[in-house]
Amino acid sequence: MIIARATSPADLGACLAIRREVFVVEQQVPEEMEYDELDASALHFLASRDGEPLGTARVVLKEGGRVAKVGRVAVRRAARGTGLGLALMRAVEAEEALAGVAEMVLEAQTHAIPFYERLGYVAEGEEYLDVGIPHRVMRKRRGA
Repeated sequence: MIIARATSPADLGACLAIRREVFVVEQQVPEEMEYDELDASALHFLASRDGEPLGTARVVLKEGGRVAKVGRVAVRRAARGTGLGLALMRAVEAEEALAGVAEMVLEAQTHAIPFYERLGYVAEGEEYLDVGIPHRVMRKRRGA
C-alpha cells in the first residue's frame, strides 16, 4: 500500500473520483456540496494498492497553521475493513507539513466515531446534521 500527498493532476483527480464515489454516489451528498473552494489550497492524500486508488483524505490548515481540519476521508467499498483507513489517517497525522500543528479536528459521521476514537480523537458537543447525515466534532491534541 502506498499513501502519499496527492500533488499531480492525476492524483488529485483520483482523490476527487473517490470522494464522488463514496459521498455523492453511495451517501447521496449533492455533488455541488462535496467540492468547494478549499480543495484548491488543501493538502490531499491518496492511498493506493497495486496502482489502484482506494482512499483519500483532505487537510485544511486553520488558525495560522496551529489547527489541521481533517475531512473528506473516504475509502472505496472494496477496501473497507482492510486497515487502509487507519493507515491513511496515520499517514495524514505523520505528514511533515503538519509538524507544527497543535490540534487535529474533524467532523465525523456518527457511525465512524469508534474508528476515530481508536486514533485518539475525542468527540465533543452535540450531534448535528450535515447534508442530512448525523455528525459530531472530534479533536485530538498533539504533543500533550
